[in-house]
Amino acid sequence: MELVWLGHSCFRIRAKEATVVTDPFDKRLGYPLGRVAADIVTVSHGHGNHSSVESLVGSPRVLRAPGEYEVAKVLITGVASFHATEAERERTIIFVFEMEDITVCHLGGLRHVPTAEETEQLSGVQVLLIPVGGVHTIGATEAAETVGLLEPRIVVPMHFRTEQADSELEPVTHFLREMGTKDVEPQPRLTVTRGSLPADTQVVVLDYRH
Repeated sequence: MELVWLGHSCFRIRAKEATVVTDPFDKRLGYPLGRVAADIVTVSHGHGNHSSVESLVGSPRVLRAPGEYEVAKVLITGVASFHATEAERERTIIFVFEMEDITVCHLGGLRHVPTAEETEQLSGVQVLLIPVGGVHTIGATEAAETVGLLEPRIVVPMHFRTEQADSELEPVTHFLREMGTKDVEPQPRLTVTRGSLPADTQVVVLDYRH
């Protein structure tokens, strides 16, 4: 399985079964999206920087709601959460994928540490794609707490400040400090198999410039 970070909360996940793209953004955001195709697209919430399916090429299956799905032999679970406060009922969807015998979770626009119920629904996640930049989502401290609850094997931060965009967000270094991780060199992509999963939690920072 290969994961590439396209910027903001958008990843392209290529597996034997299918290619998934998460939270496609409006090209005006600032990242160079290019021509990206997918079999499956997930949308965590309706903001244009997370739901611009028209920015992609082709005719993928688009998932925007909680539930259980099987698309192109990929098992997908959408877990309802809330982008702002539960009182405001601004829903965000957490998506969990079963691909190549690996469980990948995209936390979308999560803005709180997962509840006990959510934590139970997300148990067994091995690769966690987590927002860390604060403002519109959880920040560094909450993200580190979330990692401690879910205990994934690999953590990939997203939705943070870069030179290209998202100037109002915190940089990824805040999250790395909370995790006690130093000198992490951004990688162009993450290639992972079931057998290559580390025994202990490892933080992998991806570079959108690829």
